[in-house]
Amino acid sequence: MTTSEKRPRTVPAAGPAAVRVVDAVKVYGRGDTEVRALDGVSVDFPVGRFTAVMGPSGSGKSTLMHCAAGLDTLTSGAALLGDTDLATLDERRLTLLRRDRIGFVFQAFNLLPTLTVAENITLPLDLAGHPVDRERFNRIVDTVGLRDRLHHRPSELSGGQQQRVAVARAFARDPDVVFADEPTGNLDSRSGEEVLSLLGRTVRETGRTVVMVTHDPVAAAHADEVIFLADGRLVDRMEAPTADRVLDRMKAFETTTGAGTGTGAGAGAGAEAEVGVGTGARPAGARPADGRPTGPEPGGHDPTGPTPADGHPSSLTSGGVSP
Repeated sequence: MTTSEKRPRTVPAAGPAAVRVVDAVKVYGRGDTEVRALDGVSVDFPVGRFTAVMGPSGSGKSTLMHCAAGLDTLTSGAALLGDTDLATLDERRLTLLRRDRIGFVFQAFNLLPTLTVAENITLPLDLAGHPVDRERFNRIVDTVGLRDRLHHRPSELSGGQQQRVAVARAFARDPDVVFADEPTGNLDSRSGEEVLSLLGRTVRETGRTVVMVTHDPVAAAHADEVIFLADGRLVDRMEAPTADRVLDRMKAFETTTGAGTGTGAGAGAGAEAEVGVGTGARPAGARPADGRPTGPEPGGHDPTGPTPADGHPSSLTSGGVSP
């Protein structure tokens, strides 16, 4: 896929914040092993906007998303969903908030293989005991283009179709915000383009908010705005991004931070290069989106681990309530 300039588009004006973090600091480890993943980040994610988060390996992209989504806690500072300060919630209330007000789309599709497409989409509502709004369900199904696949199981779908099911599931509960962490990382270029277009279209049609972590300039070009992190700090913002402009900005990190850049799924393998163009696939041998190794984080939380039906990686029984 080329990085040629896209036609100009209208970016919605920034409204009130759906999600915001204020003076966010996240520290892992102590002493000689201390890593400051976030270092005083303050940023708003406005209602009705599609925002991409980018930066070199280890910049804190996924850490920011995990803390803003209530999957991890800040060392200091605040993370708010609307007017709700996540730090004021106990584990049970935080689980309910994630279940009812946040949607998740991850690189892994996290569909239950024994359920049909329709059942996977409605599963979070079923687990919560909430009735399915059939009008909304039909509208979402038509938006994601799965009307003729509702009775199929995941094994009968392509990767792009499975990720579209995950997107539909994320929006089924009418969440305040959907967080997407490398949503095209397991897809080919064509399927990735379809999913990214779907995310943008869903934002426009529902007025909801999407925050997407990605390393791919082509993926970021689908967003209304890109924010850039480096060394745990917010260093730049770009409205109405294009792939070429984003790539140029990311290349600048190579000279300031030594982060590698590349132009394909295999670029920088073994060197933790994070910028690939076109496929959205993570370079072979690279770390997850925030540069930290896979597996449990300090404190035992593993954002890359098994994921329940609503797409976020926390226990189905956390706090005694299905999320």
